[in-house]
Amino acid sequence: MSNTSYLNELNDVQRQAVSHIHGPLMVIAGPGSGKTRVLTYRIAHLINNDVQPYRILALTFTNKAAREMKERIERVVGPAANKVWAGTFHSVFARILRVEAPKIGYPGDFTIYDRDDSKSLVNDIIKNLRLDKKVYNANALLSRISSAKSNLITPQLYAQDAELMSYDKMQKRPMTHEIYKRYVNRCFNAGAMDFDDLLLQMFRLLHKNPEEVRAKYQRMFEYVLVDEFQDTNYLQYRIIKLLVDYEGSPYNICIVGDDAQSIYSFRGATIENIFQFENDFPEVAVYKLEQNYRSTEHIVKAANEVITFNKKQIKKEIWTDTPGGNKIKVMRAISDSEEGRIVSNAIIEYKNRYHLANSDIAILYRTNAQSRVFEEHLRRNDLKYKIYGGLSFYQRKEIKDVLAYVRLTVNPRDDEALRRVINYPRRGIGKTTLDKLAEYAREKEISMWHALVEVAPGVRSRKQMEEFIELIKSLRQKNQMSNAYETVLYIVNKTGIYEHLRSDNSIEGISRLENINALMDGVKDFVEQDEVIEDEFTSMDRSLSGWLQNVALLTDLDNDPDEKDFITLMTTHSAKGLEFPAVFVVGLEENLFPSFMSMGTSEEVEEERRLFYVAITRAQQYLSLSYAASRYQFGQIRFNDPSRFLEELGDENLETVEGRRHGSSGGSRFPEPKKIGGIKKLRQSRRAMPAIDVANFSPSPTEKIIEGAEVLHLKFGKGKVVKIDGARDNRVATIEFENIDDPTRRIMLRFAKLQVLG
Repeated sequence: MSNTSYLNELNDVQRQAVSHIHGPLMVIAGPGSGKTRVLTYRIAHLINNDVQPYRILALTFTNKAAREMKERIERVVGPAANKVWAGTFHSVFARILRVEAPKIGYPGDFTIYDRDDSKSLVNDIIKNLRLDKKVYNANALLSRISSAKSNLITPQLYAQDAELMSYDKMQKRPMTHEIYKRYVNRCFNAGAMDFDDLLLQMFRLLHKNPEEVRAKYQRMFEYVLVDEFQDTNYLQYRIIKLLVDYEGSPYNICIVGDDAQSIYSFRGATIENIFQFENDFPEVAVYKLEQNYRSTEHIVKAANEVITFNKKQIKKEIWTDTPGGNKIKVMRAISDSEEGRIVSNAIIEYKNRYHLANSDIAILYRTNAQSRVFEEHLRRNDLKYKIYGGLSFYQRKEIKDVLAYVRLTVNPRDDEALRRVINYPRRGIGKTTLDKLAEYAREKEISMWHALVEVAPGVRSRKQMEEFIELIKSLRQKNQMSNAYETVLYIVNKTGIYEHLRSDNSIEGISRLENINALMDGVKDFVEQDEVIEDEFTSMDRSLSGWLQNVALLTDLDNDPDEKDFITLMTTHSAKGLEFPAVFVVGLEENLFPSFMSMGTSEEVEEERRLFYVAITRAQQYLSLSYAASRYQFGQIRFNDPSRFLEELGDENLETVEGRRHGSSGGSRFPEPKKIGGIKKLRQSRRAMPAIDVANFSPSPTEKIIEGAEVLHLKFGKGKVVKIDGARDNRVATIEFENIDDPTRRIMLRFAKLQVLG
């Protein structure tokens, strides 16, 4: 046995888990408990106990995790680490299939199709079947096929499943099973596997060849270790069991994971695997890593409190020897826009008070669409940021497509905008036609729009071009009669963009549609925000052109690509496995977090709670939680209750902050924390606001708004006009509202929507 000094770096429970060599082992690893160290040291310990490295199989979910694992093992045992079979499920199984694929009818040099290859193939099948591409959306179909494969449902079984067939009919896609069958056959005939096939065909290989192939790999992999086991799907667990569950097996399988961090059911992961493990391997030894090395006491206690509300869990009590620390701040904003301002101001406060770098800070939200408001306020405060694992809001394709139509509506001579959308959604104007149009415009020294109107000689698709011309003219006409919000709403619907995106009900498609809705909410907010006067320089241009200029100024402030010190913005799903000194979890409202799409069953709500648990345990020292009492959704102001997860936090770990507007009095940009008695009081405060029936709300003529009048505002509620100054179109009302922080607001009457009461 080699030097085992590395065991001295472990706490008692970690050491026991690492030293457990024979038989099944389950390590339940709480957040920040040293999970990766236990996994890598256990592999090193096996090697130091004369297990041949090539007989160890370690499965991970990312290539990065596999690389880090090998690097850590190498620091302990040297070059022997390189002989360990460590990699993602897909990479390890692809390696085996390269050798064994002929046994299931595939060539050893099979092609691996990426998402674009698969999408192209599905689109070709749709075309051959003469189906409507708008109904049979390729992304939605691929998600359906992926789900079927992950649950071992072949095309034949799919066609025999009444529930699946009924669902497809309801979605108006009854030919899904036929597309699935043709897709599988086309892949097989092409000698190609997609990413799901790397799992499915590995299962087939082991299942159909028990004597020759399965026994070979059962003997080869004497020890199997699986990281992040809570993220495995049904198919992955079936493969693992085929490798380790056989007559006379020592069951040397080790799984490491945390049921409380199972958050990927939308990818097919099932929490049932980790609950089922003890039943499948009754001799299993269970070790719980409960000491948290990441977070302070208040954060750890809050995490424990929240997760206890889940009925389905493996009980554990996370603890830390890092006492005290800052209490968790809970910040209430009147609106989603104000939430962006409060959070950006709090970041400035944190940077100044605690000397944090931008890179020490993360903003976590439930959906990508929420990034818009925070991006805008961070830019206004010149705070550098980056979107983790995605594009900045205004750089997303669907947003740029809408913006291109807006640019054409304002200025039809915008050649780049015209190029982008003349054939989006598809209307039969191809690249050749577009090139001829551009050439004609260059020869005549005119814009492509003018060339289009003249209908360039020799250009095909005249009918489609004439329809496009009429479309842009109708958009321009709408803009002359309507405000920016009404025009953009008209653009999104009239161009067919909304309908095109709505046909894609894959996870990605739903996200794109959410982004479009977030854009619309931003336009609505822009149109109405200048009714509130903050200073003499407030812009009054609420036109489409004014909005477009505002967006252009934001998007032109792109960050320096070489910038290293930036605030991280990401979804809570993307944050798993990461940690930051300061974390802001935002948008904590019912139907947002937890998501309205996850409120159908108690299991779905419990996964949302696990997601919140993951979010708050990313914080090392400073944790802030925020929510908005109202936000624009689909052009309407919606009043929101605080998330149920906030109510599940004990007051002893909280410090409640009331969001306040930054006035011109020279006061603090962010107020000192003010304890007001916990979340339940916040919810009661929110419910004290009048329940406004939007359908029956009727703005009064501005001449009826006089000093002393009782008025109702959709966002701020009930108030009293205490002063009116200015003349004609520049009249401004000073109003004292009843149920908001900083109740005094100055409102420009020509923009205001106020209903006089009584």
